[in-house]
Amino acid sequence: MRQHLAQHIEEEESEINITPMLDVVFIMLIFFIVTATFVKEAGIEVNRPDAATAVKQEKANILVAIGPNNDIWIDRRQIDIRSVRPNIERLHAENPQGSVVIQADKESKTDTLIQVMDAARLAGVFNVSIAANEP
Repeated sequence: MRQHLAQHIEEEESEINITPMLDVVFIMLIFFIVTATFVKEAGIEVNRPDAATAVKQEKANILVAIGPNNDIWIDRRQIDIRSVRPNIERLHAENPQGSVVIQADKESKTDTLIQVMDAARLAGVFNVSIAANEP
């Protein structure tokens, strides 16, 4: 009887309780999901010009694309020039540390680029960059 009881206690001690480990893994998963930054795309593929001084910018959260026909895209939606400022204000309110990067096509007009830059500055974002390809 004692031998049977000792064997039973040994079996209980040899089992590993993984519940605390699962709790830690689950909490880490939630932490990484909450703190992750998601890449937002402007909405169209733009043929950017080359620039010898192009520098990769890490924290670009508001992307504005200007197509070859001067159409403006923010968050995969084509928008009118008059609604650029409200859209940038909304996105800037969501992430105040974010900057604006304008991806202008080679064939787009400078006038459209200047209007988008003005709208971004009027929206309160003064960190505005123009995207270019590194040579």
